[in-house]
Amino acid sequence: MKTVNSLKTPPKVHVASPMLSGVLYAAIWLAVGALVLSALLRWGNLQEDQLPMYSMIVHALASFAGGFVAGKRSSKRGWYYGGFLGAAYGLLILLIGFLASNAGINGRSLTVLAETLACGSLGGMIGVNTRR
Repeated sequence: MKTVNSLKTPPKVHVASPMLSGVLYAAIWLAVGALVLSALLRWGNLQEDQLPMYSMIVHALASFAGGFVAGKRSSKRGWYYGGFLGAAYGLLILLIGFLASNAGINGRSLTVLAETLACGSLGGMIGVNTRR
């Protein structure tokens, strides 16, 4: 039977897969970035025509953070894990855009895909080198 003292510390949750943990961190960064952009659009002086540029920055930061975590958790081949995460993140964003607003493949969507791939790879390279 467990005593009261053994229940004081909650169990830690650790995601073993570097890809899954990277996707979770990228989703968290995307959610925070979307909230910040929404707040700036509502209460700041951000105009709607500036929103695509800032959304590209949010996607870049989210894929970089996801690649960083994936590279750090993998401890080898950071560019591979980060690049794969960036490509998967970019494809997921394009799929959501297609399903939500019937947006097709155009120059901007290919730019988002290339950007997330490059930022994810860079994040993975930096992440794998911070583990020591």
